[in-house]
Amino acid sequence: MIRCIIVDDEQLVRELLEDSILNIPFLQLVKTCKNALEAADILQKEKIDLIFLDIQMPRLNGLQFLQSMVEPPLVILVTAYEKYALEGFDLNVVDYILKPYSFERLLKACNRANDLFKLRQLKPISTNEVPDFFVNVEYALVKIVVSDINYVEGLKDYVKIHLSSSPKPVLTHMTMKAIEEKLPSESFIRVHKSFLVASAKVTKIKRDLLFINEQEIPIGDLYKENINRVLHPKS
Repeated sequence: MIRCIIVDDEQLVRELLEDSILNIPFLQLVKTCKNALEAADILQKEKIDLIFLDIQMPRLNGLQFLQSMVEPPLVILVTAYEKYALEGFDLNVVDYILKPYSFERLLKACNRANDLFKLRQLKPISTNEVPDFFVNVEYALVKIVVSDINYVEGLKDYVKIHLSSSPKPVLTHMTMKAIEEKLPSESFIRVHKSFLVASAKVTKIKRDLLFINEQEIPIGDLYKENINRVLHPKS
């Protein structure tokens, strides 16, 4: 099944697309979104294979949203504007559908997406390459470079991402579980229910504390066994 989302600021378009998707057996609709920022939040929390994306939307248009993603899912642009077609295909979209469209036209685009999805499933994944990613911060998308992360601090439904390059952490709406899934398990270690650290950045360990330079981070009782992975990274 291809897990997909709809991103369009027009309610009628969202409803028509949703009705069509329910009639295509290899598609599973995960969420409908009114704008790109809602979609960015979903992409952080869910595995999404395909986006049905409008172009003209408030705050961040569809093409800007697509350009902001390092490794975007498959994208079918659904728009009333023909003039963006060339730019859309330059961004490697699956298809470009003009509103109003027929179910047959949509199905053709979805079949093309299904073929590309199957090819992607066959592509070998390198465990050594971890893509950087974007997070939603105050109505903007901010790029997080994985190698720049010192540690992550959980605050209920938010996380603070502490970076080597900035004294100010990045605060974003995301769970610890969601960001932990984005980071390589061999390089990032959970040392507390509220802290995830880059093991290579740890400079000192003292009783129930570890340090990244002068910053001290508590070690939770349930996570003490993980400290062995800091002390013996190759074991």
